[in-house]
Amino acid sequence: MTSAHLHPYTALTPDVVQDALASIGLWGDGRLSALNSFENRVYQIHLETPFEGCDQVVAKFYRPGRWSDAQIAEEHAFATELVAAEIPAVPPLVLNGATLHHFGGFAFAVSPRRGGRRPELDDFEVLEWIGRFLARLHTVGAARPFKARPALDVASFAHEPRDWLLTHHMVAPEVQTAWAAALQEALALIEAHPVLRAHVPGGEGGIQRLRLHGDCHPGNILWTPADLPGAGPHFVDLDDARIGPAVQDLWMLLSGDRRQQTQQLSALVEGYEQFRPFDRRELALIEPLRTLRLIHYSAWLARRWDDPAFPINFPWFGSRDYWQGQVDMLVEQIEEMQNEPLMV
Repeated sequence: MTSAHLHPYTALTPDVVQDALASIGLWGDGRLSALNSFENRVYQIHLETPFEGCDQVVAKFYRPGRWSDAQIAEEHAFATELVAAEIPAVPPLVLNGATLHHFGGFAFAVSPRRGGRRPELDDFEVLEWIGRFLARLHTVGAARPFKARPALDVASFAHEPRDWLLTHHMVAPEVQTAWAAALQEALALIEAHPVLRAHVPGGEGGIQRLRLHGDCHPGNILWTPADLPGAGPHFVDLDDARIGPAVQDLWMLLSGDRRQQTQQLSALVEGYEQFRPFDRRELALIEPLRTLRLIHYSAWLARRWDDPAFPINFPWFGSRDYWQGQVDMLVEQIEEMQNEPLMV
């Protein structure tokens, strides 16, 4: 898996980052550091002169070709709606009357720097607190649909990634037949849930689909301790915001064995239901959603292999052992999807 051309991000040098900010009236003092992000390129930048009280900003340069301007605009609008509803998200700054800017072939946005640490998810009070804010986030998300951004469904997270991987001969030949067979068996179980099928209207006697954070894992929640100003969670990185079932924003916060996950989920739902009802039928979607993420992740890695950051950080990807591991995980997920779902 090699590439004969330079990846677009090769051109995104520190000078280009600083020039991009200068093009919208922000002047860096030369101190710039890259933040942990593979999908996009994200930088923390110190400013010569504070802007709206911010002496440091975070600039996100979107991966070329992934989202359209209209789709990015919906991400920004969603963040702005959340802040207007006093939900602790980090919206992009409005500069020169816009939140989305272009420079040197890149679309980019700038937001205030927000400090914080990963939440302590073994603390049930923390989980309950996060649950309350997720319910409020979903109340805003349910107010209107996305028009340009895609849904979280089997078509986009399984069928299309599967077809791409097979067409591009990415699956190790020795395990391709076993992988395709396990995936097909898994898909039959996932597609038993109408809300995860494509083109199924939400809310018509079934589980509601609404605007979600979409990638609500612990790394995308910044936690401020209770004894400090602005205590509690702040949701960051709405890059994967999509339409889907509410439980998508809960299940990635669960870890451990079944008993531990049940306790964690109970705390999340207890907080959630202080602001919004939670449809218990969605609990049966946790393992199907986990399986979709597993399938989608393999294709995501394969598609990004021409980005120099990927071979360096994921050297194990693409080997026979990797793909055999995917087969084994799909077999495990098939079993999990046939077990009774978690109960709260």
